[in-house]
Amino acid sequence: MAIDSNASPTAPTLARSLSLIPAAALIVTNVIGTGVFLKARVMTCNVGSPSLVLLAWAVAGLLTLAGALCVAELTAMMPRSGGQYNFIDAAFGKVWAFLYGWMETLLDGAASIAAIAAVCVIFAGDLFSAVLTPFQLQLATAGTIALVMLLNLAPVQANGWVASIVAALKMALVAGIGIAGLLLGGHVSHLAIDAGHGACAGVPETARLGLSGFGAAMIGALWAYNGWNDLSMVAEEVENPDHTVPRAIIGSSLLIIALYLLVNLGYFLALSPIDIADLPESASVGGVVMATLFGAGIAWLLTLGMLTANLGALHSTFLAVSRLPFAMARDGLLPRGLSVISPRTQVPSRAVLALGAVAIGFAFSGSFDTLTDIIVFMLLVFNSLAVAAIFVLRRRFPDAPRPYRVPAYPLVAGLFLAGTGFLLVNTLIATPWRALASIAVVMAGLPVYLWQMRRVSR
Repeated sequence: MAIDSNASPTAPTLARSLSLIPAAALIVTNVIGTGVFLKARVMTCNVGSPSLVLLAWAVAGLLTLAGALCVAELTAMMPRSGGQYNFIDAAFGKVWAFLYGWMETLLDGAASIAAIAAVCVIFAGDLFSAVLTPFQLQLATAGTIALVMLLNLAPVQANGWVASIVAALKMALVAGIGIAGLLLGGHVSHLAIDAGHGACAGVPETARLGLSGFGAAMIGALWAYNGWNDLSMVAEEVENPDHTVPRAIIGSSLLIIALYLLVNLGYFLALSPIDIADLPESASVGGVVMATLFGAGIAWLLTLGMLTANLGALHSTFLAVSRLPFAMARDGLLPRGLSVISPRTQVPSRAVLALGAVAIGFAFSGSFDTLTDIIVFMLLVFNSLAVAAIFVLRRRFPDAPRPYRVPAYPLVAGLFLAGTGFLLVNTLIATPWRALASIAVVMAGLPVYLWQMRRVSR
């Protein structure tokens, strides 16, 4: 579990300069995006009542927390760049580790960065009443990626404080909308209204009500919680990771769960569930709540808030994902040049530049939305593998130092695997072609792995 057996004593190393607040802020900025403002409508249609929507958020939050507890143990045990890549490698071998890295770096990482950057440009256009042609949108998206890439070339300590400022703004926005709904909405009777007669535009009948509807609502909530495990990617740059990593992961997860429950309760106290279900697909529930409580003129404030939220997610996603190709290159699974660390800033500069270049390529390809949609299924698969690694590594290395241990083991890890297993089966039944496409895209990395292994052996 050495950090880099191939590094020379004089080679530049990553700087352990992320303290507790910036470490937790990286998770908050990565997780809180547009999902919490958009998902209430479709989740209301999925389950039919406010109480079940809140239950779906709570259960998804507890599932996320169970995964976070397991990742906290594994990260404190192996505080290396790359996060889940290291756990999967140690427990299940190089092939699965490479396929995870392939998916997370090129597809979920670079494609998601392009998608988030495009959303930032759209929100900026809305804020300044600018209408862009498709090519102008692509150029502006590429420029946004380039700016964030340059920021990520700065020392990680500076990036950590940027994340802290953005996280504070995001939390204030989400909490502010929730508190406004509680204090100014206050229609407690809304919580007893059935949304079954709402329009529910774009929500298929197979994803409405019953167990399948609750599963679909859980998927929506988990999408809004996505990113809870990304601090493990930069664990090699965290101060005193034995204590800081578990506190940051668990503390930020609990904070996000509380914020999500608060803001969704505020939605239902301001608007009836039927009103929410009747909203068009493109509507932001948070925006409608703000307009209802304060008038249409307040819309610019939410647009500014959502722009800030997405810029924060773009920055933290870039920071976390760039450490994965660095870790894979250091282990020989990608070209060794990507493992170079800048002697001036102590960041993996070539990995940052490579990730930015691929993301800019996606920005001009126009295919990133499709890729990020179909990759969700395999994200659940690899999250399950990472958590399952705790069973393998506890048995294989029983005496390894574990500064933090999952409470109620193996119950917590088992609950996470059971929950994700249900969601995987539900996805296979509800959208089988999307699940199969997700598997095919990830397996396309196998020829790349075989080529790299052949090249290294030569």
